[in-house]
Amino acid sequence: MTQQKRITAVLGPTNTGKTHYAIERMLGYRTGVIGLPLRLLAREVYDKIVAVRGPSVVALVTGEERIVPPRAQYWVCTVEAMPEGMAADFLAIDEIQLCADPERGHVFTDRLLRARGINETLFLGSDSMRGIIRALVPEADFLGRERMSQLVYGGSKKISRMQARSAIVSFSVENVYAIAELLKRQKGGAAVVMGALSPRTRNAQVELYQNGDVDFLVATDAIGMGLNLDINHVAFSATAKFDGRRMRSLMPHELAQIAGRAGRGMSHGSFGVTGEAAPLDDGVAQAIMDHRFAPVKKLIWRNPALQFGQLDALIHSLEISPSDELLVKAREADDLLVLKTLAAEAEPRARASDAASVRLLWDVCCVPDFRSISSSEHATLLGQIFAHLHERGELPEDWIARHIKHIDRPQGDIDTLSKRLAFIRTWTYVAQRKGWTRDDSHWRETTRAVEDRLSDALHEALTQRFVDRRTSVLLRRLKQKEAMLAEVNENGEVTVEGEFVGRLEGFRFSQDKSAAGQEAKTLKAASLAALTPHFHLLADRFYNAPDTEIDFTEQGGLMWGNTAVGKLVKGAEALKPTVKAFVDDEAGADVAEKVTRRLQHFIDRKIATAFEPLFNLSRDETLTGLARGFAFQMVEGLGLLPRAVVANDVKSLDQDARSALRKHGIRFGQFTIFLPLLLKPAPTRLRLVLWSLAQDLQEFPEAPPAGLVTVPNMSSAPQGTDTMAGYRNAGERAIRIDMLERLADMLRGEDSRGGFEAKADMLSITGMTLEQFADLMAGLGYKAEKGERVKVKSAPAVAAAPAEEAKAEADVSVEAAGEAPAPEAKAEAPASETPAETEAETPDMEVFYSFTWGGNRGGNARAPRQEGDKPRGKGKPQGKPRGKPQGGAKGKPQGAQSFQARPPKEKAIDPDNPFAAALMGLTKKD
Repeated sequence: MTQQKRITAVLGPTNTGKTHYAIERMLGYRTGVIGLPLRLLAREVYDKIVAVRGPSVVALVTGEERIVPPRAQYWVCTVEAMPEGMAADFLAIDEIQLCADPERGHVFTDRLLRARGINETLFLGSDSMRGIIRALVPEADFLGRERMSQLVYGGSKKISRMQARSAIVSFSVENVYAIAELLKRQKGGAAVVMGALSPRTRNAQVELYQNGDVDFLVATDAIGMGLNLDINHVAFSATAKFDGRRMRSLMPHELAQIAGRAGRGMSHGSFGVTGEAAPLDDGVAQAIMDHRFAPVKKLIWRNPALQFGQLDALIHSLEISPSDELLVKAREADDLLVLKTLAAEAEPRARASDAASVRLLWDVCCVPDFRSISSSEHATLLGQIFAHLHERGELPEDWIARHIKHIDRPQGDIDTLSKRLAFIRTWTYVAQRKGWTRDDSHWRETTRAVEDRLSDALHEALTQRFVDRRTSVLLRRLKQKEAMLAEVNENGEVTVEGEFVGRLEGFRFSQDKSAAGQEAKTLKAASLAALTPHFHLLADRFYNAPDTEIDFTEQGGLMWGNTAVGKLVKGAEALKPTVKAFVDDEAGADVAEKVTRRLQHFIDRKIATAFEPLFNLSRDETLTGLARGFAFQMVEGLGLLPRAVVANDVKSLDQDARSALRKHGIRFGQFTIFLPLLLKPAPTRLRLVLWSLAQDLQEFPEAPPAGLVTVPNMSSAPQGTDTMAGYRNAGERAIRIDMLERLADMLRGEDSRGGFEAKADMLSITGMTLEQFADLMAGLGYKAEKGERVKVKSAPAVAAAPAEEAKAEADVSVEAAGEAPAPEAKAEAPASETPAETEAETPDMEVFYSFTWGGNRGGNARAPRQEGDKPRGKGKPQGKPRGKPQGGAKGKPQGAQSFQARPPKEKAIDPDNPFAAALMGLTKKD
């Protein structure tokens, strides 16, 4: 068999298994080399061969990565990084149609014309290369490969209607980002694949799509080169791109190369357009489906025979035009542009004075412009690298370290991280050049580590911006129609399959408010599907919860711990409210019924406990006649009845009826008929809620704080609130009913018709000042008269002790009433003072209030004795009010207001008292 027989062109459309065929052929030889168009694809092939033969015999060589074990037999490379002069048994070049690419074509053409394996050479690519390969490599054989699945044209579709497992192709970064954000809002997100991404970032994004975290891929034409993805449909959002010099429409074979990514193995695929892209011409669409394209007629070529003797000779050799009409001279590439730029500068030209220096300069100029900032900046950096290498033979480590440290910052947005990645790829490439650094392995590891960190950060930034993990995960699980796991933490936060979806408040689900549109629909569907079993478990736990875990609010809400689970609703009777449970319809009727039943049990027991005296009263069959009727009124009044409202009924009750009612604890007070047990805080709080429900109030009045004798007047609240709260409005304050009755008992001992004066013990039980007490009494129907009089002077020295005792008692009474003690009375003038001086002293005055009944001004209260009440007083004669103003005061207020209790009267010593003699003796001694 001759050498010519060992060159084969394996041609056909995408999804024909050409690359897989080449790998199998290579592994049939002892040594082999395969050149691939992308670093990412090279890594994929490397991993496959390592899985079969182990890492010790497989090498990976790209511009930015070099793994070469000592006993390497199989070399996986990018086409640009393929080592020259290697005598391998097998050699293959993938995507050979790139010979016609304006930017990289000259490299592929050189491999087509000059790269050969000792025993076998394969060229893999499009069938459009058949004619030109036959012309340039006449010894080559041809092997056709048929596509394993069909590819059909699906026309135009909106992105919102795009099917799952679709790739949307655009040719600008801005459009890729815009489409990805749209897919995030409508479909849960998309993976992003662009040529500018590092291989690690692209791998991570591809994995995001491949493992089903997202169902959509947004990419540039980078996916057209050998990436094997599970794509069902490819949609072009544009059919033109900027090729570095101008905008041009893609050729049919270029569209086919990308569209062919749809359908893998035996799975059929489809392609179409979306967005602003116009539908494909029928002829173009049919050509893609039939894999019939115009043959490639010209290949891009650059002279491989370079002259390194002089700098100008090198430039001239790079600009030589091909002699074959099938070859076209490559346009000025980045490496030649940099070479010309540095050749125009004095220092680089002076350094490149011999063949070795010229070769070194050319090697430096071949460093790719990953940064794509500007040709001048790229030339400046390469000029510095050349200067260090020429002068020292290696790059200064501190200089490299400074550049890398400036780049090694994995913080920032997508654009910032992308730029840093491009910068570190330049240094990764430099570190791969043998002999350029003192410690090659150290700098390779360092630059690779930085690139990995930046790649991971960029992947995370892309994912965060363009992927709603929550929606994508939930959509995937919904499609699988499997039971999803919902978890609810102690704060009520609900996660489904680890993704936060909202909050569960009792038996109502509150969806995350940040979701909208399709995302919101997905969240709701997934959440309710996952929460259905949780609702039943929660209902069982609630039904068995003790009453201590359940409570009601003062607005009629029903709480389970800190969570609202229902509310009270007006029933047929005040003491028989019903409940409405807060349960989502999706939880089911069984859950709602169970929660409702438990809440009804709770409130029924709560009412039965708090109002036990009323229930005992209503069930007492011994009550008959008027007593039974009065008991019914007490139940309807929830244990409190203003006496004025039932005055006639009270008059009608005989002593036996009253006695029977008093056995149940009913107290017939001066102002209110009530059950003292129901004035406690718990019954009061519940009574206000039940009364508010019965009155159909929109806002329920709240119970006053426990333990207060008086509170601010409740006249602004609905009528009857003060009574239901256990208070009675009187003036600016409202006084507690039981304390008011104690005050009424004290007033019975006074001459309430003739008038009486406020005492310290009256102020003490009300906790009021003298002015507040006067306002209270006015609110109860009394007329208050304010007066002023001279204070009682201190007794002579012999009676000093009793006087001091009286003063102390007065001070204590004043302090109890909340008033400041009055100034001490001045001591009597010494004997040496003249009468004139004594008379000139200003007497100390005190303020007092006297009260007389003024009618029913304060509401329903009546100070005079009620019929049927116990007799008041002890037969004391009724006369004019005590404490008439003295010193010409005539009952009119004068001076500053203060209150001082009257000094106690001195009682005469009873001579018949057995202690009288001793007491009189002590008095004489004093």
